[in-house]
Order: sequence, then C-alpha cells, then structure tokens
Amino acid sequence: MSRKCDLCGKGPVTGNSVSHSHKKTRTRWVPNLRSINAIIDGKEKKIKICMDCLSAGKVAISYHRKKKA
Repeated sequence: MSRKCDLCGKGPVTGNSVSHSHKKTRTRWVPNLRSINAIIDGKEKKIKICMDCLSAGKVAISYHRKKKA
C-alpha cells in the first residue's frame, strides 16, 4: 500500500529522533492521508489525499453514496 498523496506526491520522510541525552534513533514520519471519493475528469474515483490538499480544496469531493443491495 502506497503512503503517498495522489495529488501532491507527499510521502514518508525518514530521519533521527533525538532525545534529551542526544541519543539518536531512526524514525519515520508518514503524511496524514485520507481515502475519499473525488470527482476527477467528470468521473467519481477513490483516491488517497493528504489533509493539506483536502483543507486547501484542491479536489472536488463526491458526496454521492451508492446504495447497498
């Protein structure tokens, strides 16, 4: 499963977590992603988008829900 935003391409970042005693441990920061149904090229498509793009309104969200049979 890819941990990237489908719009801006934001992905995981690695680095060191540094304690008060300056001991370094490797860590990984992942973006805050949400799966939404978006309208892209006039069609409804499920994409993963980061909260920065969602808050900025870079994509039209589809609120249409399909009925379960």
